[in-house]
Amino acid sequence: MSQDDFFAELGIQRQDGADADHGPRGRRARRAEKKERRRRRRRRRWLTSVVLVVVLIAVGVVAYRALGVMRDTPSATSAAQDYEGAGEEEVVITVPEGASGRDIGALLEEADVVASAAAFVEAYKANEKSGTIQPGTYTLKTHMSAANAVATLLDPASKAEHSLTVAEGFTKNQVKERLMSVGDFTAKEVDEAYADTEAIGLPEQAGGDVEGWLAPSTYDIGEDDTATDVVAQMVSTTVANLRSAGVEEEDYQEVLTKASIVEREVSQAQYYGQVARVIDNRIADTEGETQGMLQMDSTVLYGLGRVGGIPSPEDTADASNAYNTYQHPGLPPTPIGSPGQEVIAAVLDPPEGDWLYFVTVDLTTGETLFAATLEEQEANTEKLNAYCRENQEVCQGATATATAAPDPATATPDGGS
Repeated sequence: MSQDDFFAELGIQRQDGADADHGPRGRRARRAEKKERRRRRRRRRWLTSVVLVVVLIAVGVVAYRALGVMRDTPSATSAAQDYEGAGEEEVVITVPEGASGRDIGALLEEADVVASAAAFVEAYKANEKSGTIQPGTYTLKTHMSAANAVATLLDPASKAEHSLTVAEGFTKNQVKERLMSVGDFTAKEVDEAYADTEAIGLPEQAGGDVEGWLAPSTYDIGEDDTATDVVAQMVSTTVANLRSAGVEEEDYQEVLTKASIVEREVSQAQYYGQVARVIDNRIADTEGETQGMLQMDSTVLYGLGRVGGIPSPEDTADASNAYNTYQHPGLPPTPIGSPGQEVIAAVLDPPEGDWLYFVTVDLTTGETLFAATLEEQEANTEKLNAYCRENQEVCQGATATATAAPDPATATPDGGS
């Protein structure tokens, strides 16, 4: 048997030549094969790493979603923890702004109103009106069923507070009426609050008078709030609004006074700036047509304790009225109401113009015309007269607005609207 046959019998293929295993060509082939194996191993390792990363990401996403579902879904055990009935002892709970059903549930569980937050969340989701629950202070009871707790929060009668709205232009007397009717305070309590300037934080610039400093807004009156507490909040809001508008402290009273007059004189915000300019021009016109007199009906009426109507010739001639700007130059002693932020902004940045007069010529739309001379004002007033001849019912029903247009044949030069 030859060597080749012998190796073939053993299943071994013999290399040709003595240098087949040890020669340069054999070594190069082995090195190439090793490199190829290393490349294949590196590719396998890279592919394995990529697959592992993808798997880990997928597992993480699934776990995150599962955790979210677990958080949003009360467990069977916690859902079963619920009281029965309408509750026992009263307890006051405050629901903060932006609180979710889960947040409210946690508050109620902590106060022992409901047996568990989970039970409340279930009842919250089951009630289609639960999304209308408002922030505020409520009177509930301990040991209430979750469903009863939700129903109580939806009942306006359960609110342990009253909401008082101060409208733009309200006088201190109008605010007083609201404090008495909505807040259930006595006239004495409100008067004492107004007078306690230190307790309510009234700035010195106000001269001890709260007029103009009771900021227009809606205020929640809590069960334990006093009239002083509520008034202090109004004054604090006014100060914050003035600071936000960039008003210097020494200018607080002047800005509020001008803004209160502007707001009372015209009903359209688009004219706020021009009326503010008229006020500035008239005050500066000490040697001209106006002699520094505002001559505005709104101030006269305020001094008479009236909000609307037309002052009579006797009223405008009465110098004993400190708010009679037909008789007293410059601004009145105090604001004549509580102005809003928009009119304050207009007073701070009025447009340029030489206007000294204005008149509302259309009582339906509120269209107002401005004039630099009395002659122009008289021409504009005639436009109102023509409007009133065609719309007698409107003019007769809006005498307060019609004060802007005194008959030029009988009235003194009037800067009012």
